[in-house]
Amino acid sequence: MKAYVVPVTPFQQNCSILCCEQTGKGAIVDPGGDSERIRQAVAEAGVEIEKILVTHAHIDHIGAVAEVAEHYGVPIEGPHRDDLFWIEGLDNQSQMLGFPKVRGFTPTRWLDDGDSVTVGAATLEVIHCPGHTPGHVVFFSPEARFAVVGDVLFQGSIGRTDFPRGDHDTLVRSIRQKLFPLGDDVQFLPGHGPASTFGHERAHNPFVAGQAG
Repeated sequence: MKAYVVPVTPFQQNCSILCCEQTGKGAIVDPGGDSERIRQAVAEAGVEIEKILVTHAHIDHIGAVAEVAEHYGVPIEGPHRDDLFWIEGLDNQSQMLGFPKVRGFTPTRWLDDGDSVTVGAATLEVIHCPGHTPGHVVFFSPEARFAVVGDVLFQGSIGRTDFPRGDHDTLVRSIRQKLFPLGDDVQFLPGHGPASTFGHERAHNPFVAGQAG
């Protein structure tokens, strides 16, 4: 599986294009804005988009979901239903953060812990990782040893928990008990900033290092 990263919005959110190399089919994960830039990247990569995947419902991750899904005529999968209140509050999010008004949407499929999603011939495991938002999910490819973790974990940091229904202790548990056991070799793409590995963060991240699950 290949992953192409497209930074979008003033928050430089890592929208990603996942492509199954076997089939050429792919998914756009967290199209938060700048839809024209995303479409251009898809065209340059030569990927046939078959769905939109969403990790969580903060506006910098979902601002262009409705527009991009409509453009490609594809379904929207994710996040977990506990993030519905964030989707319903998109107008408030745009006003608070100075984003242009964006269109709301209803996911074609809400995702739960233990579900799976397909990208071409590849299968990604769905891991519910609340804490940053209550309905945050992570997409993990056991075969590729790769995960898209949204705003759960970053290189050297973790997601903010001062938003409504965020919780620091819950987030730390999600990382230690659900992500780190997947393996130190797993490379992950966060919602912002550079990629890292779970092993590196387990050893060096001051928020979660040196602790057992």
